[in-house]
Amino acid sequence: DCPGDFAQLRDEKSNEDVREMEARQLSSKYMQTIGFESFAIFLEKRIEQLFGEAVGPVLANLKALTVSTEKKSAELQMEFTETDQDKMISTMRECATLFAHALTPVMEGSLSLTAKRMTLEQELKEFHRYHQSLCSSHFSMLPSEDFTSLDDYINYLGNEIQIGAFDVEVNGGAMYRRMISEVEIFLRFSDISENMSKRDVIQARGVSMGSVTWRDVVVKLLGHEAHMPLRRRVQYVGERIKWFFMLQKEAVIEFMTKLEGTPSANMYSNLFPKRAKLIQKNDMIKRRVFETYDKVCDRQLQQFCELFDNMLTSEFSNPWVFLRENEDPANNSLPSVSFDDVKARIPKDIQDRSRIEMKLSKWLQEFPTDEHQMDVVVDKVQQLMVQTYGFIRSQVCDQVELFAESFFKLPMMRRLEEDMSLITFSDEDSAHQHAHRAQLNVQIEKGGDMLVEINACIKQLQSFAMKCRTAGA
Repeated sequence: DCPGDFAQLRDEKSNEDVREMEARQLSSKYMQTIGFESFAIFLEKRIEQLFGEAVGPVLANLKALTVSTEKKSAELQMEFTETDQDKMISTMRECATLFAHALTPVMEGSLSLTAKRMTLEQELKEFHRYHQSLCSSHFSMLPSEDFTSLDDYINYLGNEIQIGAFDVEVNGGAMYRRMISEVEIFLRFSDISENMSKRDVIQARGVSMGSVTWRDVVVKLLGHEAHMPLRRRVQYVGERIKWFFMLQKEAVIEFMTKLEGTPSANMYSNLFPKRAKLIQKNDMIKRRVFETYDKVCDRQLQQFCELFDNMLTSEFSNPWVFLRENEDPANNSLPSVSFDDVKARIPKDIQDRSRIEMKLSKWLQEFPTDEHQMDVVVDKVQQLMVQTYGFIRSQVCDQVELFAESFFKLPMMRRLEEDMSLITFSDEDSAHQHAHRAQLNVQIEKGGDMLVEINACIKQLQSFAMKCRTAGA
């Protein structure tokens, strides 16, 4: 059976303890600690004391939360204001233009950037995965059929060629420089078949209204055997450069974001961090900026390949202009730049070109014309083709960096802002932006309610702290 009400039992036992201690003549000093009422009073004061000591850190955290909430609310309010229908286009174009402007310092080299840092091995594997996902087949993925796999090619670059910064994770301009070295090596693997058949030579000779010379035969065979393979390798170069620039989008955003509060901030627009945050938070603006950037990369790839293809077409239509006499390697003196020496050099250069033509004509006249000597002709034609193609390949490889600078890097760094300043958005983007503004409005209201609650908590805690200090005094 229940002995009775718990509170009543508590009070009875408490009074019993007090009477017992009084009967034993306990000092009044210690009598204050006997009984439940004395314990309750002590516990209440102790809890109040502990809460009073903890109020300071709690208030500090609440004040920090107030600052962060006010900052977030201000950013949301600014985004809501700047994404107004009347200001949306100008705001988006400003974000895009600043994004384009930030590409230059990224290419110049920024030490604090970590986005898309890669070794050459990681870069090539990511590039191959990207194009395998697209099922790309319009260019050569490996420089030579002798490489059994991508790993074999990577091992060659790292262990045999020992290309600079092979195993260093870099981005921006350092990655660009390393990539140019890799694509030049890729191009130099281009070669023509050494097993030309007699049928090919006979077929290429044919007949015409005039005479078909061996010079025409060599040009025809070069165009058939070497033009398309070299063109596919040039396409690889263009795709690699395009993919490099597409990788830099995240690095550009990181540069704009991290600029705030750094010593370099005074060197650039103070809008960089603000617009970077807007790009990151607004999916529509981010998508339109990135799409425009990728379209510019596609356009530059097309121009790069078209101009390079025009150069290859002209080279293979008249490859003899690349045949030059070997210069004396022992002559290490600098050429004279005096006017008299220049006038003397010009006739010599013209004579050298004529001498090459004479040597070539004499060499072609030595080709046998008898049908039974066709094996000798095949050997001579193949020898001339290999030598001529070697000059063409060297010329192309030497100009890769020049073409990359002229038709990719400089347009991306100088003309990208113009494309970004013309950015627009569609009706679908307008509907998306309207929904985004409604979401922003909800977040702003929630932020305001949160600030009210935080300030109320701070006010109550401050009153409690004041009460504790008064009681302690």
